[in-house]
Amino acid sequence: MPTTAAAQQVSVRSQAVTARLTRAAIFLTVGLGAGVEAEAKTRQLCADLSSLVRGVGFRAADGGLSCILGIGADAWDRLFGAPRPRELHRFREINGVHHAPATPGDLLIHIRAARTDLCFELATQIMSRLAGAATVIDEVHGFRYFDDRDLLGFVDGTENPVDQDAIDATVIGAEDPAFAGGSYVITQKYLHDLGKWNAIPVEQQERIVGRQKLSDIELEEAAKPSYAHNVLTNIEENGEPLQILRDNMPFGEIGKGEFGTYFIGYARSPSRIERMLDNMFIGLPPGNYDRLLDVSRAVTGTLFFVPSAAFLDAVTPEPAAAATAPFPDSSLRIGSLKDEAGHE
Repeated sequence: MPTTAAAQQVSVRSQAVTARLTRAAIFLTVGLGAGVEAEAKTRQLCADLSSLVRGVGFRAADGGLSCILGIGADAWDRLFGAPRPRELHRFREINGVHHAPATPGDLLIHIRAARTDLCFELATQIMSRLAGAATVIDEVHGFRYFDDRDLLGFVDGTENPVDQDAIDATVIGAEDPAFAGGSYVITQKYLHDLGKWNAIPVEQQERIVGRQKLSDIELEEAAKPSYAHNVLTNIEENGEPLQILRDNMPFGEIGKGEFGTYFIGYARSPSRIERMLDNMFIGLPPGNYDRLLDVSRAVTGTLFFVPSAAFLDAVTPEPAAAATAPFPDSSLRIGSLKDEAGHE
């Protein structure tokens, strides 16, 4: 028998949210230009994205190329109108012991592959489709660092769910049936003060993270301080853990002296990630904040909805028709879709 969460999901093709981590990634945060031409080009990209991925990926069949397209709240209203995914909103700035800024972003393009050249080629093809219609606000080229470690020296993503658990954690089901198969994603770019971090004794680093640095073994509960990163980011509801899927990647530019982690978290509800961030930046209780933030500064913050692959494939360049009320069968019917229902 399927799990409860799985049973609630309908048969809609999702984007490659649960694909495994790769050796290379490119993260593009994109802003749309004004006007109907920019909107038409963007909708055309939605429809063509799966074909672009197949075309570039065919050149290296073992390259594991994938691409996820996320759409921000303002861009959704421009491109598709109503109805809107139930929990889609702008990233909420956090002012706590440390600051998590909210920064602009209409589209997120998350490209993964075993090879950097595949990521680069697909990013180039995508942005050529958006020429004159959009500009890159932020661009990060991520890389796998040894055995999945971040630049602070700890393994990142150890507790990621896999297989059906990953689907249950990330893919919307019956809670928002018009957008079943979709996900939410929050991104933040963190810059690390490596000099300050490396001056901290390893034993204290382990207490801050909640894990042993070399072995990646989690510290015993009694040995973890209440401010440990893995304590503050472990959230539950009715006794059940609320999981997310992290695809974090290290990045750096030697000449600029900038080194960091690109945080990217997928979930079936953004509130899961927002609760984790509140615990980190404000503290639980307030003031008991994540000490990683003493050496890691968030410089971006964005939230996007990731439509299902079926939704994207059905988009056409024409503007969305006004659709201000839900339909009796709860299916999505807006004028920018090729078929009437907008989902398989």
